[in-house]
Amino acid sequence: MLVVGDVVTDVVARHRGPLASGTDTVAAIRRLPGGAGANVACWAARSGGAAVRLLGRVGADSADWHARELAAHGVIPLLVVDDAAPTGTVICLVDGEAGGERTFLTDSGASLRLGPGDWSEGLLDGVARLHLSGYLLFSDTGRAFVAAAVGSARARGVPVSVDPASAGFLAALGAERFLSHVAGVDVLLPSRDEACLLTGLPDPADAAAELSRDVPLVVVKQGARGALLARSGAVCARVPAVAATARDTTGAGDAFTGAFLAALLAGADARDAVRQGCRAGAHAVQVVGGRPPRPPEGGAPPAPCASA
Repeated sequence: MLVVGDVVTDVVARHRGPLASGTDTVAAIRRLPGGAGANVACWAARSGGAAVRLLGRVGADSADWHARELAAHGVIPLLVVDDAAPTGTVICLVDGEAGGERTFLTDSGASLRLGPGDWSEGLLDGVARLHLSGYLLFSDTGRAFVAAAVGSARARGVPVSVDPASAGFLAALGAERFLSHVAGVDVLLPSRDEACLLTGLPDPADAAAELSRDVPLVVVKQGARGALLARSGAVCARVPAVAATARDTTGAGDAFTGAFLAALLAGADARDAVRQGCRAGAHAVQVVGGRPPRPPEGGAPPAPCASA
């Protein structure tokens, strides 16, 4: 599997209760590797079923660290080093008294500078599935990259999935523009809010059904409410969530996506793949940060980064 998307540095601040404006709020703060695309790759690799590669753009300031972290999770890092922009940074404010709900302050940095010049046909050699983070669609260069990548994948018969990634950025881009850029993909994996935003429909089941008129397989992630599976204009499965006590919801949707895609790649049917996605999401909310617990030391060293 080839995953293309954002690689960022997360600064996770877990606090309890409302922020105290104009003064101090006590918090536990950690610096962790993150990014929706990178998180999806790590959760997909966690299944151990197939090789997972991650293509992303990072700054020289932390490229080696991110490559090591990806490799430690079993992901083959294909990182383009940007000499003109730093690695993206996200401040994750996690409320420990609100079910681990999080708010992001995002500086995308080098991640949104991935462009068509970073794509080559050879990236699909040996690839059975291509996954694109929706963050790619929030810049002109990223949209050009997506067009090139989807065109190449369709020519080779490689299925393509997209996760819209951010309701806030999606609202700014516009639903119609987003859907025009993902025309031709095989799987769409929006959150509940993203599905409703893309269709203008208040009910996520109706939104899932509507989206599946244009995308062959739609999976709407609903967090503690489980997930909806839709095909050909109708919801065909409602899969319940796995019960979990949430500490940090950062990356739960990425965990679902990674596990779901890995299951499809391993030959599971869509409904069983959704179940595996729900299990991964439940696991993810019980750990701090957007990735699975790091495996023991001793994995293969990271592949070298490219430069640009």
